[in-house]
Amino acid sequence: MSKGKSVIGQGKILSKAVVYNDLIFVSGIGPHDPETGKAVEGGIREQTRRVMETMKAILEEAGSSLDNVLKCTVYLTDINHYNEMNEVYSSYFKTPPARTCVQVVKLPKPGENVLVEIDAIAYKP
Repeated sequence: MSKGKSVIGQGKILSKAVVYNDLIFVSGIGPHDPETGKAVEGGIREQTRRVMETMKAILEEAGSSLDNVLKCTVYLTDINHYNEMNEVYSSYFKTPPARTCVQVVKLPKPGENVLVEIDAIAYKP
């Protein structure tokens, strides 16, 4: 078991993830293109796919994978997108993790049409 705390992608106001011992706490991930920083074009399917690809990359950087996700929280700006989000989200997991899904009024970034954000807790095998 590893000891202590480390940070993945530390920014000014948050980190992409914090690793504590063998647990990885992934910050809320929005559907932003890693090259431009802007929300991807399209609807909930495209945005969910972008979020999951980013989560996959963060977990790999932390020494883990989507197979090791224990819990996710999904934030949707419109709960009517639930089924479409689920179709994309579930395709990324062999065994689905525990999950909470809630509707929120708005998600960051101002001026962008962000429809989904997902955070996660995973472990390092």
